[in-house]
Amino acid sequence: MKNLFRTLVKTNPNLGFSIARMTLGLVIFPHGAQKLLGLFGGYGYSATIEMFTTQMGLPSIIAFSVIMIEFFGSISLVLGLFSRFWALSLIGMFLGIIFTTQLQHGFFMNWSGNKAGEGYEYSLLVIGIALSILMNGSGKYSIDTIISK
Repeated sequence: MKNLFRTLVKTNPNLGFSIARMTLGLVIFPHGAQKLLGLFGGYGYSATIEMFTTQMGLPSIIAFSVIMIEFFGSISLVLGLFSRFWALSLIGMFLGIIFTTQLQHGFFMNWSGNKAGEGYEYSLLVIGIALSILMNGSGKYSIDTIISK
């Protein structure tokens, strides 16, 4: 168990990885705040759970997990706390999004609004950045760096 914890917080003290981690956290945060708190034009927790379970047919545990990963994961990424765990969670979540809702709409996002859904280009960017974090850790300026010492 101790080795697992060490692996989780071990990080490459590189500024570039800190930038990637903070960028990903800052981009994902508004999505989580929409779903959990109703900020940024979102509907909040209850309405989001309702939409995920009734309209999209997702199990309630998946709906709950998406909200928690986006909100608490994004904050943890900005802080650099257990970034590898949150990066892996985002990779799994965005792979699920691609295969359940985006693949059928092609690569490109729906910038013009003329398609029934979004393509997967944004999701691939999130996965790529998250893979970098998963492989290298939180980077130079992070709570993980402090913990690992």
